[in-house]
Amino acid sequence: MIVVSREQLAALPLLTLAAPAVRDAFVALTDGRASLPPVGYLPLPGRNADCHIKYGYIEGDPIFVVKIASGFYDNPAKGLPSSNGMMVAVSAETGDVVAVLDDKGLLTDLRTGIGGAIATMALWCKDARKIGIVGTGTQARVQIRALASLSDRPLRFTVWGRSLERANAVLADLADLDLPVAATTDLETLCRQSDAIVTTTPSKEPLIRSDWIAPGTHITAMGADAPGKQELDTALVARANRLVVDLAEQSLDHGEFSAAARAGLIDEKRCIALGAILTGATESRRSDRDITIADLTGIATQDIAIARTALDGLGLLRRTQGTTP
Repeated sequence: MIVVSREQLAALPLLTLAAPAVRDAFVALTDGRASLPPVGYLPLPGRNADCHIKYGYIEGDPIFVVKIASGFYDNPAKGLPSSNGMMVAVSAETGDVVAVLDDKGLLTDLRTGIGGAIATMALWCKDARKIGIVGTGTQARVQIRALASLSDRPLRFTVWGRSLERANAVLADLADLDLPVAATTDLETLCRQSDAIVTTTPSKEPLIRSDWIAPGTHITAMGADAPGKQELDTALVARANRLVVDLAEQSLDHGEFSAAARAGLIDEKRCIALGAILTGATESRRSDRDITIADLTGIATQDIAIARTALDGLGLLRRTQGTTP
């Protein structure tokens, strides 16, 4: 059995290397290739933390993947990352556990950032340039890095945080990118001035009000991935012209769209699969005045995609198939 360290994985240019595979991970949900059991979820409310277990298989792949991912949201105040975890790659031919990716949450962070960037670029207006990032944690940083790596246009970012100190810390961590990035504590102004917004917080109450969002704005909601989390006003979700999901059953059960669904404001008929948009089977927006929202709850095919890409990048994928390089 191969054990791959976080350091080995961090040396790979996965934000660009894994993007095609992560894109295909969304498509696999719409063309019947994906097998996805329900997500395992363990809340630790007394510690402001949670743990997800996700696993699945894409037909034809040499491996399937089981992932354990934890989020401890008080960790940044202790100088620690909020996410942690590992992935186990299992041979789809023999059932052997052939690789443990001891990534400590890195692969989840990266595949989430890539997925968010793919959704944002698929749904924003053709002239979108100003990107608002809501939150100051790990995912805020990764979303900016992913968009900067994958976008075909120059972008300007503004990062909102509850404190200016935390928002400026994000800017400091991104100094190597040489991007135009500003910090703010004024969320309303950020929302009113952004062409696209990416939300990345573990908030349990709405942060963004409907009347702050102008026609033509796109929002990629990343934070609500467990029961009780919510970043957007339910009236905003109901008002949007296009509601896009990675997986409707997850989004309506415990994603950003779940509060609006429970209130009877939306239902599954309004939800459009991101994979269908990526293949061109469904249009992303009907006009530049459409408000579009993508609710990404995280799917195991993304984990499979980035694990497969990482193993291949390290020259280890053929070993998972029972052969040697």
